[in-house]
Amino acid sequence: MPPAPLILAFDTAGPHCAAALLRGADLLDARVEAMERGQAERLVDLLSEMLAEQGLGYADLSALACGTGPGNFTGVRIAVSAARGFALALNLPAHGVSRFEAEALDLPRPCLVALDARRGEVYAQRFGEGAHGPALLASGDALPLDGLAASRGDISGLPAGHLPPVTPETLARNIARIAHARLTGGEPAPPPAPLYLRAADAAPSRHPAPVMLP
Repeated sequence: MPPAPLILAFDTAGPHCAAALLRGADLLDARVEAMERGQAERLVDLLSEMLAEQGLGYADLSALACGTGPGNFTGVRIAVSAARGFALALNLPAHGVSRFEAEALDLPRPCLVALDARRGEVYAQRFGEGAHGPALLASGDALPLDGLAASRGDISGLPAGHLPPVTPETLARNIARIAHARLTGGEPAPPPAPLYLRAADAAPSRHPAPVMLP
């Protein structure tokens, strides 16, 4: 019997570097380092340390997985870029998993994940028995709350059965679990892509774009 797949998952969409290493259904390691910035400099070393302490290397991996947001714009890009770069270099599948999917993993259905987007708005997505609704940016009083079995998030006023957001460590572990389910289920792994539900806050440059020479 071939060994269970080894999946390395990570998330930098919040003020953290979070990572999990999963062998089949068994969690080998999970780590979180809180940081407001510096994830780009720390992430690869953190992943390498996790593998080395298990006596493993990148060549032992079966797949990669990363969080795709929503979250901090720069943080989302760091994780997605790292996953795509590793996947290309190692010739491995890379699975992008949204925070909505990771938060909803163990909830009964139908459920709603609602996350604080600030400015009086929320990021939200509803999950049914099979299909799930679109991810959206909405005002708190416009959430689809009817008929829910459970909800998760950090928004006040959610209905009974409301649970707080998962911890960053659980977030990374759930990302790995979802990637494992996809991998063993034969689902394709399109390249991870950031999930942006709001335009970036950065102001456009006042300088004209450079002229590209032929």
